[in-house]
Amino acid sequence: MRQVAVGRKNWLFAGSEAGGKAAATLYSLTASCWELGVDPFEYMTDVLERLGSTPSSQIAELTPRGWWATRQG
Repeated sequence: MRQVAVGRKNWLFAGSEAGGKAAATLYSLTASCWELGVDPFEYMTDVLERLGSTPSSQIAELTPRGWWATRQG
């Protein structure tokens, strides 16, 4: 909860509604990584590298839960 309280002050100046939505998306992905015990930086780096070459039928593998499941074997 501390992260949310600290972040609230920072998000006040997201720049625009689109900036706020982008920040919320990144925060959601990061929080999902933390829940799964995944390093958010490792996840984001891998997913951003694979995003352009992944077919739409496999896009679920790029969510934090899907990415974690493929790493578990």
